[in-house]
Amino acid sequence: MIKDQWIAFIQQLQDDICTALEKADGKAKFQEDRWERAEGGGGRTRVISNGDVLEKGGVNTSVVFGEVTDLMRSQLKINGHSWFACGLSLVIHPYNPFVPTVHCNYRMFELYDETGNVIDRWFGGGTDITPYYLFEEDVKDFHQTYKDACDQFDPSFYPRFKQECDEYFVNWHRNKERRGLGGIFYDYQRPDETKDVYFWMDFAKVCGYAFIESYIPIVEKRKQTLFSPENKYWQEIRRGRYTEFNLVHDRGTIFGLKTNGRIESILMSLPPTVRFDYNYQPAEGTEEWKLLQACLQPKEWI
Repeated sequence: MIKDQWIAFIQQLQDDICTALEKADGKAKFQEDRWERAEGGGGRTRVISNGDVLEKGGVNTSVVFGEVTDLMRSQLKINGHSWFACGLSLVIHPYNPFVPTVHCNYRMFELYDETGNVIDRWFGGGTDITPYYLFEEDVKDFHQTYKDACDQFDPSFYPRFKQECDEYFVNWHRNKERRGLGGIFYDYQRPDETKDVYFWMDFAKVCGYAFIESYIPIVEKRKQTLFSPENKYWQEIRRGRYTEFNLVHDRGTIFGLKTNGRIESILMSLPPTVRFDYNYQPAEGTEEWKLLQACLQPKEWI
């Protein structure tokens, strides 16, 4: 079954990403918490903290299902009898401010009628990077990795999904300030005659494993960089913006809360320490100011 193949891929991807991150950290190990959802399904939450490199992170998988509720119909616009969702979601918050935060998510959703027939199926996913200091070569390499992944399937994907990413991870309440410096993001991709279900599964596999290729080299390059308390202070200011987006705008967070998801796993994405200083503005011309300018207007990195 399609569901079984997808579940197997997602859980293997979780294993392989955790292995790569543990190796990059060199000290901390992921702790696994398996949980069950009363309405149907469950998941594997894996968290890592207080490492030499990773201050806090999580690589979670979930396989959840249930009946469509009135709340889902009214607020999520999902119409059918029952549903299934399986995906991987990760967020990594490094200790060193010169190593970027990163987010990654790949998922499949199915909707069924009363007899169990699939009446809708869609795929979504993406990976995006949130630096605290701007190293243009890192951002270019990150984007190039995802362009290469996309180009294997359709040359139109990278510019299209990059734009979707640029327009999704936005704190609209802060004058369209971006959460980070983008990547790719796609949602509601339904199989059709030209791009069937296996096309979208293969695309997710290539993009999912591109996380390791795109992010781990940046970690290795920057993790030994010396930093000051002022650098750490700025990191916590920007982490506040990250928190704002996740709590106010993120559809995955909203879906989890509306479907009685596991709150500890949903809020795993929040950073360990943040600052919400009143009207904080970095001095013009500083490295902090340069990063903020990069977040105000999307850029073509490659």
